[in-house]
Amino acid sequence: MLKNLTTTRVGGPAQQLVTATSEAELAQAVASADQGGQNVLLIGGGSNLVINDEGYPGVAIQIATRGLHLSEQPSGSVLLRAAAGESWDTTVEYSLVQGLSGLEALSGIPGCTGATPVQNVGAYGADVSQSLAWVRVYDRQTSQVLKMDNAQLEFAYRDSIIKRTSTNGSPRYVVLEVAFLLERDSLSAPIRYAELARRLGVEAGERADAHLVRQNVLELRRSKGMVFDPKDADSHSTGSFFTNPIVEASVLERLPENAPNYPVAEQGMVKLSAAWLIDQAGFGKGYGLEGTAGYEVAEGRASLSTKHTLAITNRGDATADDIVAIARAVRAGVQERFGITLVNEPLLIGLSL
Repeated sequence: MLKNLTTTRVGGPAQQLVTATSEAELAQAVASADQGGQNVLLIGGGSNLVINDEGYPGVAIQIATRGLHLSEQPSGSVLLRAAAGESWDTTVEYSLVQGLSGLEALSGIPGCTGATPVQNVGAYGADVSQSLAWVRVYDRQTSQVLKMDNAQLEFAYRDSIIKRTSTNGSPRYVVLEVAFLLERDSLSAPIRYAELARRLGVEAGERADAHLVRQNVLELRRSKGMVFDPKDADSHSTGSFFTNPIVEASVLERLPENAPNYPVAEQGMVKLSAAWLIDQAGFGKGYGLEGTAGYEVAEGRASLSTKHTLAITNRGDATADDIVAIARAVRAGVQERFGITLVNEPLLIGLSL
């Protein structure tokens, strides 16, 4: 059952399941499926997937490649290369053990390293685009292995060209290896997130001990159920289910004055807090634990996390339909209250909102 390969623990069986432990096996599995006209679903850490209860009508390929390598650069920086199947947090921890700075604020994010450039994974004011040098990918259209640099990936907020060239969770470019350009330094990259800066006792934009940053980020994430723990139902989720909406600044005129908003690169646009919108629309922490009349969710099977309103959790025996029903309820409520349509962050396989 594919649910055993995901952090939300929902999803039926695949028509065929292949585990690829090397780049050659991964490329060959994808190529063989393409040649046979079969659907392809790539699974890394399964932290960004909600799979239909009926399963997947095609080939599910579990990416289980491993390998971490360092190379000193003439500039004095260090290139860290990681196989796509390496656990992301293992990659972050390894970088710190090696005395490298740059990835520490991204500690604790579940999933595999190869998934991080797909949606420009980020947290606490950092994202992978800030340190990623290049990726090697298998191009399914040309059957060639390519190297794509940072600019070619066209990074944006939770987005990249890899994500934009995907269809139903099946990307044109299959990530094989990711490389990060890091500094050999005991201090972190500048702290950009106010809550983290306060915990560290520094001003926003200042640096702190990189190991201390990792420790504090892990503590923050655990307090919000955002570090996967088999014993903690609040972490049995895809993490943040909805992205923070980026809207025209004029939208602020119809929101309460205390609505959190943040500047973005696009002129005339601002980023809102999805968690705040959800809470203010009447969906508090734990919503769903006492049932959700009208949305066909059995009492207590799925709910918003009791620690964070952005996560939709499996309380033990939820189905994929239960997870999606909570998402529909929340999205409809925010739309009705604020006129803003939330966009899901995880891939919905065989499901829709």
